[in-house]
Amino acid sequence: MSNVETNLKVVVTGGGGFLGWHTRIALKELGSEVSTLRVGNNFSEAAAVSALEGSSKLIHLAGVNRASDEEILNGNILFATQMAQALTKLSSPPQMVVFANSTQANNGTLYGEAKKRSSEILEQAAASIGASFVSIELPNLFGEHGRPFYNAVTSTFCKILVDGGEPEVESDKTLTLMHAQDAADLLVGNLGIEFQESVEQHESVSGLLGRIRSMHQTYAVGQIPNISTKFERDLFNTYRSYAAEKSIGFNLIKHSDPRGSFTELIRVHGGSGQSSFSTTEPGILRGGHFHRRKVERFVVLSGKARISVRRVFTDQVIHFDVDGDSPLAIDMPTMWAHSIKNTGDELLLTHFWTDDLFDPANPDTIVEEV
Repeated sequence: MSNVETNLKVVVTGGGGFLGWHTRIALKELGSEVSTLRVGNNFSEAAAVSALEGSSKLIHLAGVNRASDEEILNGNILFATQMAQALTKLSSPPQMVVFANSTQANNGTLYGEAKKRSSEILEQAAASIGASFVSIELPNLFGEHGRPFYNAVTSTFCKILVDGGEPEVESDKTLTLMHAQDAADLLVGNLGIEFQESVEQHESVSGLLGRIRSMHQTYAVGQIPNISTKFERDLFNTYRSYAAEKSIGFNLIKHSDPRGSFTELIRVHGGSGQSSFSTTEPGILRGGHFHRRKVERFVVLSGKARISVRRVFTDQVIHFDVDGDSPLAIDMPTMWAHSIKNTGDELLLTHFWTDDLFDPANPDTIVEEV
């Protein structure tokens, strides 16, 4: 990992897209002040100059990848040209320009040509203002809340399975995959470019579907699939982002007899884990944070509580009113802020499970109110 600076002023284009959302998440953890810029028909040079003036870094993500050949070529070049022109009008320009390029940049396709020429335009602009330029050639990205049926087969497979369908493999080939949070870490400087290959995964389309289908079948009954590798965990978190649209809660079976009761809280098919429990006084709220990669489950053992989750950068909030007498497992989606409040009159006892062993040096816990 790189010794990246924190609390910087960063400007991002394409901030409303899939990679833009993930990049803003990574920047939020760094405490950066982030401004997003529109390009294309919505571009304002005055707004761009205002945002870029005195900034530390420009991260150019905006691009066109699904359109006519002419729109792909002209659109990508236009976006890069707009930013290049804005950069040359600054009295205090950013020290670095980062471009989200593609591994297709040199494959001879029209899209590849568009990305290559965009990179050249931005590189020339960066040189003219004395800024360093970084072009990161990204492979096929997957991750939470990607757009199904667009340009990410992983998202499509997850969505179809969650909706009760059966995906089909139309063309089986080997893919080079990267989780969007890893791409974001490369773009913001959390991860050095020399480590890019270490976060890439090679998998066939059919193999990818097999992995996701197995996770779907295991998670459908409330069990955690094998997430013993980084790729499996990232793939599971991606799948869970679509499952969250249906439900993130699982009813647990409580076995009772004259001696008392017994409830199984979690069953994990592979990987590490850490369990803990907390007590919470009536009226007290815990949480107010989110995780980028951590898999986490809450189960109220005794008392009453409201568990709330909100997708970061949105107003999408889900509430769960839970009671220890009717145990319910609630899994926290990655990059959703969450909290738990004791809504009863008695002490609240809650069990927590996470897939990782807590590391104070890398807690993966970012403050964010629900």
